[in-house]
Amino acid sequence: MLIALLFAALFAMLIVGFPVAVALAASSALYILLDGRVPDVIVLHRMVNGVDSFPLLAVPFFILAGNLMNTAGITNRIFDFAIALVGWMRGGLGHVNVAASVIFSGMSGTAVADAGGLGTIEIKAMRDRGYPDDFALGLTAASSTIGPIIPPSLPLVIYGVMANASIGQLFIAGFMPGLLMAGSLMIYVFWYAHSRGIAPDAAFRLGLLARSFIRAFPALMTPALIIGGILFGVFTPTEAAVAACGWALFLGFGLYRSLNWKRFMRVSLDTVETTAAVLFIVAAASIFAWVLTQARITEYLTIGLLAISDDPIVILILINVVLLVVGCFMETIAAITILVPVLLPVVTKMGIDPVHFGIIMVLNLMIGLLTPPVGMVIYVLARVAKVPLSLAIRAVAPFLIPLLAVLLLITFIPGLTLWLPTLVYR
Repeated sequence: MLIALLFAALFAMLIVGFPVAVALAASSALYILLDGRVPDVIVLHRMVNGVDSFPLLAVPFFILAGNLMNTAGITNRIFDFAIALVGWMRGGLGHVNVAASVIFSGMSGTAVADAGGLGTIEIKAMRDRGYPDDFALGLTAASSTIGPIIPPSLPLVIYGVMANASIGQLFIAGFMPGLLMAGSLMIYVFWYAHSRGIAPDAAFRLGLLARSFIRAFPALMTPALIIGGILFGVFTPTEAAVAACGWALFLGFGLYRSLNWKRFMRVSLDTVETTAAVLFIVAAASIFAWVLTQARITEYLTIGLLAISDDPIVILILINVVLLVVGCFMETIAAITILVPVLLPVVTKMGIDPVHFGIIMVLNLMIGLLTPPVGMVIYVLARVAKVPLSLAIRAVAPFLIPLLAVLLLITFIPGLTLWLPTLVYR
């Protein structure tokens, strides 16, 4: 009865329009108050414990690094380099769109930052070259989901904290799935360009490629700095976030001179606001997850799923369906913090590697960013492109096919995710 009330209160508050964090914390507090077996102060105690974690220090620094990269004009240099690199192919700006997202994903760590930062440049460039609005917007939305898969990744940091998994291994595990996502989108672009007779957007010039590479080289060093430092043991993933901020400040203030103190203060305040929202969700979801554990929901779910089948493939298919549905209705960080304590016991009992499952979960939730009603990337790009939301939703639909194909590949072939972490951390 109390569990039914817990979920009823949660969904009622979400429907009315309460923030996710408030809905999670308030419904959990109501359950504890009515249950009466534990003191009310446990709500605050568990919320504080939920954010009292050293790896979570990476959250504000990765957010700040991404914001600094956007504000410092680094996105323009990356886009110019991507044009010189792949703009000569049929549907060139489509390939540029994907390539730029892959490069930028090594700096931002979030899909919304990618969509907001590169989206404005990419959609305008594709419009100017005569690409249809729906193709430009749909591809930009789909390519932005690569950001949280290729490291650094804010969702993977949160997952690592909740699952007690190695964040370094999660980062390395994201490389191959991220490149598969990029490859599948570029295959779609190739087919689209050939079927509609779209010509290349630029001739290949080695000199232009060299000049654009030199111009973008300091920015391109950001992913190498982060991943190289982690791999060679120079710093932890948390410390890598601080190094990324230091490098971004050096580029903005020292090398490119595109940052000033006024912009820096604005970026810092935006980072504080975003960080507060993220950590409030993590704290609220922590008490909600504790309530679910105390009510033995995780245990009942494990028994229920194993009663359906003891085949790991069948269990993963069911979990994928659940995650895709949840991604349509719940913000990514909240979904991770709630569902990891519920689903992880199931997958570990089935012998599924937590690192493999982390990539599956994050990719599912990234696809959720492209689906209504909580598709944040759709809302951002509809505003950037100044098009109706209904057009943005229709534009994204065809691009779900290649992303779902990659999801199936990494679900059923664990080696695509695990071979690189195994090689690096053996």
